[in-house]
Amino acid sequence: MESLLTLIGDYGTAVYIILFLYCALKSGALPLFGGYAAQQGVLDPVLVSVAALAGGYLGDELRFSVARRYGTAWTSTRPRLALWMSRCEVLLERYGVAYIFLYRYPKGLRTIGALPVGMTDISWRRFTVLNAASAIVWATLLVGVGYVFGEVIETAVAKGWGLASVILLVVSVALIWLGFRRVAQGALS
Repeated sequence: MESLLTLIGDYGTAVYIILFLYCALKSGALPLFGGYAAQQGVLDPVLVSVAALAGGYLGDELRFSVARRYGTAWTSTRPRLALWMSRCEVLLERYGVAYIFLYRYPKGLRTIGALPVGMTDISWRRFTVLNAASAIVWATLLVGVGYVFGEVIETAVAKGWGLASVILLVVSVALIWLGFRRVAQGALS
């Protein structure tokens, strides 16, 4: 771990750029590790937080705008996908705020999480406010936990903590599946 922290210290500015790009693309452990590196004095905690926040926010803004611009045309030629999207819209009307705050956390869901939202009629203004609030909570939580509990997390990683993120993904997929079933049965109408 010490050699990795030394390497990070040697490439400081590049590390912030990598953190920004990572957070723009996905969720995961890198913001936690950034917080830990900041706690060890290798990185600036404010810059780690700003890079994670900016990446998380801007990545989802980009996915939202791509889905808003191209999503309807893409689903119109795919009837099965259009059916799923209509079910998504019903769920997002009812649980959209919670969804925008929660899709950042399960491994794998963050990468596509904003796409269905962009294909609904939610206004860009409402999405960007919720997205910003969600990104602030997410970045603060992950970087803060890494900063405060970095050594505990290091031990957990060594003992195979990846199972927790897989369990979170399975629970999220199960809840989404149950929501789709309820919509298909007309229970949310």
